[in-house]
Amino acid sequence: MDKPRHTPTAEQFSLSGHSDLPDPAFNAYRKDLADVALAGRVIASHYAETLDCRIRSGTALRASPSDNGEVIREMAVGEPFALLDDSLGWAWGYAGKERRVGYVRHDTLAD
Repeated sequence: MDKPRHTPTAEQFSLSGHSDLPDPAFNAYRKDLADVALAGRVIASHYAETLDCRIRSGTALRASPSDNGEVIREMAVGEPFALLDDSLGWAWGYAGKERRVGYVRHDTLAD
């Protein structure tokens, strides 16, 4: 005779305790996408490797993909930008040597 199976409850699979997420100002992650280097530290729908680019015309690094988004810092020609996402005219990734996370207009990047 088969033993009755125990069906786990949602509470047995729930996460609890303190979550120690990395600083989002210097670690690129959103719900839909994260730097593959953060796999195991953050949960995202997808993970990607960065694509090394350079700033080809001076621009502002912004907190959101909008010309009205808060300016995090100004970017100079030749500064590095590690691209993770490029959509609707905005590129998202790490900017400069300090690797600040933010958005720049796509047309300000060079490969």
